[in-house]
Amino acid sequence: MTKQATNAVLKKGQRFPLTIKRLGINGEGVGYFKRHVVFVPGALPGEEVVVEVTDVKPRFAEASIRKIRKSSPDRISPPCPVYDQCGGCQLQHLSYEATLKEKREIVKQAFERHTTLRADTLTILPTIGMEDPWAYRNKSQLQLKTEKGQVKAGLYAMNTHKLVDLSSCLVQHDATNEASEAVKQIVQDLQIPTYNERKRTGILRSVVSRVGFETGELQVILVTTKKDFPKKNLLVEEIKRRLPHVKSLQQNINPKKTSLIMGDETISLFGEETIEETLGDISFSLSARAFFQLNPKQTVKLYNEVKRAAALTGKEKVIDAYCGVGTIGLWLANQAKEVRGMDVIAEAIEDAKENAKRQGITNVQYEVGKAEKIIPAWVRSGWIPDVIVVDPPRTGCDDQLLKTIKQTKPKRIVYVSCNPSTLAKDVEQLQRSGYKVKNIQPVDMFPWTAQVESCTLLVYEGK
Repeated sequence: MTKQATNAVLKKGQRFPLTIKRLGINGEGVGYFKRHVVFVPGALPGEEVVVEVTDVKPRFAEASIRKIRKSSPDRISPPCPVYDQCGGCQLQHLSYEATLKEKREIVKQAFERHTTLRADTLTILPTIGMEDPWAYRNKSQLQLKTEKGQVKAGLYAMNTHKLVDLSSCLVQHDATNEASEAVKQIVQDLQIPTYNERKRTGILRSVVSRVGFETGELQVILVTTKKDFPKKNLLVEEIKRRLPHVKSLQQNINPKKTSLIMGDETISLFGEETIEETLGDISFSLSARAFFQLNPKQTVKLYNEVKRAAALTGKEKVIDAYCGVGTIGLWLANQAKEVRGMDVIAEAIEDAKENAKRQGITNVQYEVGKAEKIIPAWVRSGWIPDVIVVDPPRTGCDDQLLKTIKQTKPKRIVYVSCNPSTLAKDVEQLQRSGYKVKNIQPVDMFPWTAQVESCTLLVYEGK
């Protein structure tokens, strides 16, 4: 379909009735007008709506709801007044039970679009949800901005430069909300300049806070454009005074023009460099830049699914690729012969080693670097993995890592994914090399969003 042909059918400002067939990967409603895909934010499957085209792309159009003629029985009143503005929660207008069903459907659609596998032959299990899907996030990352003399802490609305204040958020743990609000007020009181992304001026870019759900320990990270700045000591003393329970106060320096929250340098301003968190019987030490799952309660459920899929007997050599602070590998260690992990972030590997040491877990080994370089070296030395666990970023597995896995041919691959589309694309490559998908278990790590985590088991059966 050419852009000219699409434009001939759909034009900006055009209105027409539309039946919503499904949810898209970003939580928007998807309908078809004269065989052309139309994405409608806020619309739900089964609804009949009148829409107005807001943009026309070569392969699809975007539209807004003008009227709902037939409402979904699963539509509810969203409790957050800005949920549709901040971009954090896309589905607060859909009942929680329905979101679980839709997330399974999103996984199914990804496999239909990106693989040659027949979706109806795949075992995609019901999504594992939460008993209480609120206040589940242990980490908050809010950008700071001064508008008309008032400091805001929040996220930018999608495709805009408007900052939506989120220092009180229903899906954040109360401790992170308290920390964000306190820092915002202190910055306001001390009149410390916040970062202006257009002019590239100002000092404070973001406030990041993380809490240990089981330990209650709080870490606050101030992301700044430079190491030293006026009133820095006053800022630290005020945070200590207003948030006396802070265990770790860190400063991260990020002078670059980038969308990345943190820079490469982190210094300690007060207290410990890390906080502690506990998952099951294992405690973890978390530094400022270390990756850790944002929903601890669901993480336990997810990792139990990983353990089930790995089906370890105590004889296996296991690789934990993209290991972060070692969470998955340490979860599996008591049922494995040996676990080896790697990550490109040196601080995370140091945390992983410390976490293993503190638990008295001795059958693990961690290295800094890329899996696609480290694994071949291990294989050349005669260490052949039986199971590889991958938990990549949203972009999926690195092509070289996939090539390495296909050459190494572990008996089982346990693929933890936060993006169904890249999961499906990677699975397509692996299944062509002799791997068969046994089952896919979606897990709702982020209630009220369109994001869905999953645990996929692939077993090598040869070509």
